[in-house]
This record gives sequence, structure tokens and C-alpha cells, in this order.
Amino acid sequence: MQNFKEISSNKVLNYQDSRLKDIKWPEINNAFPSDHVWYWIHLNHFYNSSLWLEEDLARRVEVSDSEIAKNKRNIDKFNQKRNDAIEMIDTHILQIQEDIEIRHDSWQSSETLGSIIDRLSIASLKIHNMEIQSNRKDISSNEIDIAKTKKNQLIIQRQDLAYCLDQLINGMNVGKAFYKIYRQHKMYNDPTMNPYLSGLKPQK
Repeated sequence: MQNFKEISSNKVLNYQDSRLKDIKWPEINNAFPSDHVWYWIHLNHFYNSSLWLEEDLARRVEVSDSEIAKNKRNIDKFNQKRNDAIEMIDTHILQIQEDIEIRHDSWQSSETLGSIIDRLSIASLKIHNMEIQSNRKDISSNEIDIAKTKKNQLIIQRQDLAYCLDQLINGMNVGKAFYKIYRQHKMYNDPTMNPYLSGLKPQK
């Protein structure tokens, strides 16, 4: 990717919504090459969607504890991969800004484009699933009205977030805004650092 034109809130939202409408979703199949930012936007949305399903499954009460443990482990795995995808989105985006001169009066964003895209993915999932709730035939009209109200609130929240995405992109495109990648460095997922996996005695 040579410029910021390939990323906008409309493109991101249209892609995320289109995936959720696909009956086969979530599926890992990725049409983008791995050196392209959209490869990681796809993966981020995939792992958020997979997380959503596992979170629902993990709340079942009619299955064995071992089944719930599997769900919990999948949640941990998917969450780590989701965070990895956010960092890769930012890595690719910041490669573009290397060719853009940062102005002396530029402003630094505490939130990255990758994290905003991640939040848009989650917002899209909430809207999609709230829409399903609002179309149910087995619940009361009051419950349907509540679901519709929540869906409309979520749409407004996503619109606000989409605006922030475009504002940051526009600022970065002309050197008026920038951000840094703040690495997660989740120690509990690292078998060499987690005291219960590495052999290190836990410190109190």
C-alpha cells in the first residue's frame, strides 16, 4: 500500500458488514496477500467474530466443565491473535507515514488506527447481532423495541468512531497527526514469562 486512500471508514465498515452477512462467516479464507494491510484487517475481524461465538458458547450451563474450558482456551487464543492483527495493521499503516514529513505542529493520537478498526469490528458485531435480536418472533414486542433502541444507539456510536478514524487518517496523510505502536507484551500468553508455565516461582 502506497498511500492512505485504501483505508477509510466507509471501506472498513462495508467490508466488516459484508463479512457478517456471509453465511459462511467466520472463515479464515483471506483473499488478500499477507503483506497487505487488508489481510490483517480481515484477520482482526475474523478473530473478533470467532471471539464473539466462543464467548456465547462459554456461557452455556448444560455442558460439561471440560467443554467450557475448551471455550475459555479458544477465547484466550483468539484474543491474542486479534491483538497481533491490530499491531500488524498499525505496522503496515506506519510504513506509509515514513514518506510523509511530520509537521512541527502535528498532534499525537493516543489511539492507533489499528485499535480504532478493531473497535469498529466489535461495533459491527454488536449491531449485526442486535439486528438479529430485533427480528426475533419468539420474544415480546417490548423486548423487540428494546433491541431496536439499542441497535440505533450502537449505530450512532459506530458513526462517531468512524468519524474519528477518518479524522486521524486525514491528519496523518498531510503530516498533521501521528501515533506510535504501543506493544501489548501480554506476559500471561508467553510460556517463557508466565510463572505457571515457565517454572518461575510466582511472586506475591
